Amino acid sequence: MSPASSFHRLNGYFDCGATSFPKPREVAREMSRYLDKVGGPYGRSFYHRAIEVSGLVEETRSLLAALLKARRPENLIFTHNATHAVNIVLKGLALTGREIWISPLEHNAVARPLRRLKQEGRIRVRFLPAAADGRVIPERLAGCFSRRTGLIVVNHQSNVNGVIQPIDEIKKQAGDIPVLVDAAQSLGHQSIDVEGSGIDFVAFTGHKGLLGPTGTGGLYLADHLLKPLIEGGTGSRSESSAMPDFLPDRFEAGTPNIAGIFGLRAALLHRPAAAHSRDDFLNLMQALRRLPGIQVLAAASAEHQGELFSITSTAMESSTLGMRLYEKGIETRLGLHCAPLAHRHLGTFPRGTVRISPSIYHRPRDFDILLAALTAISTRG
Repeated sequence: MSPASSFHRLNGYFDCGATSFPKPREVAREMSRYLDKVGGPYGRSFYHRAIEVSGLVEETRSLLAALLKARRPENLIFTHNATHAVNIVLKGLALTGREIWISPLEHNAVARPLRRLKQEGRIRVRFLPAAADGRVIPERLAGCFSRRTGLIVVNHQSNVNGVIQPIDEIKKQAGDIPVLVDAAQSLGHQSIDVEGSGIDFVAFTGHKGLLGPTGTGGLYLADHLLKPLIEGGTGSRSESSAMPDFLPDRFEAGTPNIAGIFGLRAALLHRPAAAHSRDDFLNLMQALRRLPGIQVLAAASAEHQGELFSITSTAMESSTLGMRLYEKGIETRLGLHCAPLAHRHLGTFPRGTVRISPSIYHRPRDFDILLAALTAISTRG
């Protein structure tokens, strides 16, 4: 592979907010091992292959539970992605007649199912008080909630400007009101302690910060007995036409993505050390702020900044800026990022932004290449 094509495939890939790339090599190897050598079902037989598969799936469940500091692995259920997990909660809770409070930076994974519930006349949606960058202001939450509040939903790390929300403080203010954390962008980068903070639900995906394959994800749930979103075979209580009432089977109807879970386990066990430091990332953002005509959309404080941000240009549309970068071998995400609510709050709707979301594999010199490309674009147009 030529140096140019190698750069195009790895060094120039700044769209890990969509899906991380590359993955640890062990991810593909383990998926291939399942498909080519292991085979067999999960939780549905007693022969060696089935036992090996079932044991590996449960090991992965335990690894994910440990990542969330959850004491009971059975409270961690596998889903196709974070969107699937969010829908299980929003459509499984008894929310009719309730108010749902959300942050202004929510993804369509939350906004669209809530819109459906609102159109059906079942709920009212309200926005948590937040600063200009979209970060919720905990001290302004006192008095917001009432007996009509049925759920609070918070995007832990924005997929537009990287703002990290104070989920522990929000839950403290919420008290007994259940809190759903959308950790699609944060898990693998930010720590979450569900037991220590009392978080009720955490929805996450495997293909972003966890470095796993697409089609994997999960939902942590505390002690809430939700209505299942999907019903069917589980390999347990097969004599009954009713779904099992115990976890995780209650929410895991049908055969799971076993090959994907093999890959996700490999990603969790073989996570590489970051090739750049946090200072390297923050220095990149600061350097971009100094470029003429470039606006950086990020957290107001570096303390609340995840490794993702957006940029716009006063000289050209975001689509043009993204294309100029692509012509220089740099791949980014353009537009509204499936988060129009966030862009409305940030003042970038409907034109959108160019999102920069680096990989754990990016080195400081890769940031230098990105900076040089944007410097050339901003000064020459």
